[in-house]
Amino acid sequence: MIANWRVMIADDESIIREGIRRSIPWEQLGLTVVCEAEDGEEALELAERHRVHIMLVDLSMPIMNGLTLIQHIRERQPDCKIVIITGHDEFAYAHEAIKLNVDDYILKPVNPEALAEVLKRVAGKLKEAVMQDERLQMASKQIEKNMTQLRERFCLEWIQDHPARDEVLEQLAFLRMPAEAPRLVGVLRWPEQAGGRSFHSERDRQLLLFAMENIVEECLRDFETVHFRDPSGLIVLFIWGEPEAAQLERIPSSIADYLRINALTSFQASGGELSRIPELYGEAKAAVYRESRLSPLTRRTKEIIETRFHEPHLSLEGVAAELCVSTVYLSRIFKQEAGISFVGLLTGARIKQALLLLCETDLAMHEIAERIGYETQHYFSTAFKKAVGISPNQYRKRSVAGVGR
Repeated sequence: MIANWRVMIADDESIIREGIRRSIPWEQLGLTVVCEAEDGEEALELAERHRVHIMLVDLSMPIMNGLTLIQHIRERQPDCKIVIITGHDEFAYAHEAIKLNVDDYILKPVNPEALAEVLKRVAGKLKEAVMQDERLQMASKQIEKNMTQLRERFCLEWIQDHPARDEVLEQLAFLRMPAEAPRLVGVLRWPEQAGGRSFHSERDRQLLLFAMENIVEECLRDFETVHFRDPSGLIVLFIWGEPEAAQLERIPSSIADYLRINALTSFQASGGELSRIPELYGEAKAAVYRESRLSPLTRRTKEIIETRFHEPHLSLEGVAAELCVSTVYLSRIFKQEAGISFVGLLTGARIKQALLLLCETDLAMHEIAERIGYETQHYFSTAFKKAVGISPNQYRKRSVAGVGR
C-alpha cells in the first residue's frame, strides 16, 4: 500500500500554486495536497496544523520570506522534506537555502515533469526514513527482548577479554546497567553428587542450574545483579550494592534447603575498580575449587567461624564439642586442610570486620570490640595491632585522612 504523504504548496502567486496542483499526478506518487499558503507566516501556521511531510516553498514571499520559513520549519519539524521553488535571479537565496538542508530545488517556470521527478525522489526518501525507523524499532524491541542475555554475554566477555575501561563504560550504559564496577564478584559451584545420586544427564544438570539461578535471584532481589555461566559451567555473580554477609550466606543455605545440595560460594570485593573484575573472578573461582577439596568437618568449621565470629566465647573446644570430635583431631584436620589454625581464621574474620567498622562507622572502640567478639577494648586493640601493625585509632585516622584527600 502506497503511503499518502501530505504536501503543502507555499507561493504568493495563485497561478503558480494552481499550475503545480493541476499538473502533478499526486495520487500516483502517493501524495496529497492538504493546504496552500500565499505568505511565509501562513505557511508556517498551516504546516504545523497539518503536520505536512513535504513543503514546496517559494523563496520570495511577503510577510515572512522562504528562508525564514525554512529556518522555523527546521526547528519545529526537522523531518519535513522541503523543495524550494526559485527563479534564476534568486539563485543566491537558493544557495543560502541549501545550507539549511533543503531536500531539492526547482527553477521557475516550473516544469511539471521535472517537479514530478523531484517529488518522486523526496517521497522515496520519506518511505526509506519510515522503513529505517521501523527497522530501528524492530531492533530496539529485539534488544529489549534479549536484554538479559546481552548483559550476560557482555559480563562473560568482561571476565574473559579484559576490555578497556571506556569500552566497559560504554557497554554498561548501552545495556542500562550501573555505570560502575559491581561491588562484589561471586562464583557459585556445586558438586556432581547430590543425595547419593549422580546427575549424569544433561537435562538434570540444566534443571539443577536453572533452579540454583532462581534461588540466587530470590536471595538478591533487593540488589542490581547479573548472573551468568562461565565456560566451565560455574555460576558467576556480579552484584551492585552492599549485601550483608547473612544475605550472601542465604544463597548456599537456601540451595541446601530446597535442592539438598551443598553449593560452594566465594565473593570478592572490587573496591569500585572496573579493571579488577577479571582478576576477582579468578580469585573467587580459585577459592571455590579450594573449598571443594575440604572435608565436611573443615567446611562446617569455617562456616561457623564466618557466621559466628562475633560470639565472644566461640572457641576450638566449643566447636569440636558441637561437631562431636576431639579438639586435637579438629585442630589437626583444620590446619592441614585450611592452611591456617582455627584461632588464626577466627582472628582474621574479626579483624576484617573491624576494618570495615573503623572505616564506615563512628562506633567507639569498645563498641567495635563488642561487635566482633572481643570482651574488652584492650584485648581487641592488642589483637588488631598484632595483625595490622598499627592501633585501631591510628588506622581510623589514616583512613579518614585518605578519604579527605
